[in-house]
Amino acid sequence: MSRIVGVLLILIIGSGLIAPEPNARFSRHFVAAESYESVGVFDVDKNDTLDIVSGDFWYEGPRFWRRHLIGNQIRQDQYYDDFSTIPMDVNGDGRMDFVTGGWFGGTLRWVENPGKNVRWPSHDIAKVGNVETARAWDVDGDGTLEVVPNNPGHSLKYVKLVKPGQDSANRFQIITVAPTQDHGLGFGDINGDGRGDFIVSKGWLEAPTNRAAGSWALHPEFDLGTASVPIIVTDLNGDRLNDLIVGQGHGYGLHWYEQTRDAGGKRGWAKHLIDDKNSQYHCLEWVDITGDGQPELLTGKRYRAHNDGDPGSADPVGLYYFTWDTTKKQFLKHDVAYGQAGVGKGTGIYFAVADLRKTGRKDIIVAGKDGLTVFFNEAK
Repeated sequence: MSRIVGVLLILIIGSGLIAPEPNARFSRHFVAAESYESVGVFDVDKNDTLDIVSGDFWYEGPRFWRRHLIGNQIRQDQYYDDFSTIPMDVNGDGRMDFVTGGWFGGTLRWVENPGKNVRWPSHDIAKVGNVETARAWDVDGDGTLEVVPNNPGHSLKYVKLVKPGQDSANRFQIITVAPTQDHGLGFGDINGDGRGDFIVSKGWLEAPTNRAAGSWALHPEFDLGTASVPIIVTDLNGDRLNDLIVGQGHGYGLHWYEQTRDAGGKRGWAKHLIDDKNSQYHCLEWVDITGDGQPELLTGKRYRAHNDGDPGSADPVGLYYFTWDTTKKQFLKHDVAYGQAGVGKGTGIYFAVADLRKTGRKDIIVAGKDGLTVFFNEAK
């Protein structure tokens, strides 16, 4: 009898009616009931152990019970004006600092790790316009990361650290790419020329040979709405053309856009549904979370993104990963945490993925208005 049941189960799974669960299991660890939207992970105190940095505090690894005050982030109504946590040794002293920015202040700034238990000095980089959030990519291909703020309604630009060290004069160079941008930002090679292009809501900007001085040509080939940050660029279907994975940051929907070419070589984009049951897919990561050597899409609902002003704000919150079925060319959804606030878990605006315990498995660290939580990856 058991042999018959086993055969039937194999047939059902093979028919696609049931998706086999990947090798991923998570244990939930509460860190703090703070409402900062962003979290980063790096070794703050140089003891070869990863720590968590979020808002006004850093939390000592590997248990994250002991926390230390960093400073006092400016609060605006229900937000703290702190929308990214990008690790970067800005002053070249061997200690990791971080870069953040705020919507209300419109300023990109770096927060200095002083290497002792005192407040961390905050230094303005530049007034760049309202910072929805920021990301770091190697824009010019020199092997180092640049900071790219998403500034809806302002120019698209990237910020290059050109002079690390104690002398702060001319430390950063700001390169303007386009006169304006909307909500949503991605980076990756669209046309296969080996250079990373910018993806914005209403098209993609082709990288010139000289990123700093050349002209970035806009190709208005789509309209992605209130797109996620980041927009993921990857070749999903193996046709050597990079596709896009796009969430709606302030509405319902998660899609992938297949890059196509007609007989004459003209580029097109075919839109495919991933999930339309959840809203506020603001932050996405493309990372191997199951340990099978293939990346998965890690994302979820940002809890109370516009203080309950977005569609679906009263819906349950969730953190999910989606595995890619290479045969069917579609995504399969798996819950990490789902339910009403306190049971499910929102993503915040900037979350982190890191091997916190040196197990060889990537853990998930998420902040947001529903608190700071670690999901330890317990897969064998």
